[in-house]
Amino acid sequence: MKLVIAIVQDDDVSDLIDDLTESGYRITKLATTGGFLKVGNTTLMIGVEEKEVDKVISKIEDICKTRKQVISSASPMNSSTGMYIPYPMEVNVGGATIFVVDVDKFVRV
Repeated sequence: MKLVIAIVQDDDVSDLIDDLTESGYRITKLATTGGFLKVGNTTLMIGVEEKEVDKVISKIEDICKTRKQVISSASPMNSSTGMYIPYPMEVNVGGATIFVVDVDKFVRV
């Protein structure tokens, strides 16, 4: 038994959950907040047999595509202390971070 832990952007999570549940996978959904952009993410925990891991990862890859987004980053002004000028910058968002963990014991209560 394996535990697939997938951290995905909130924009992608509904489609991913729909696809996975329609395929018969059971999912635990946790609301999380991500580091760099400090935006909402969702962590999904999916328990699967070892032979199903590649199928689950493939579904995640199909739905959670990386895309570019323009954000406004505050840049300090050289001449003034405490003053910032918004500076647009393009960053990659989306995609997924996936962990696959061995599960020694699985008990459904």
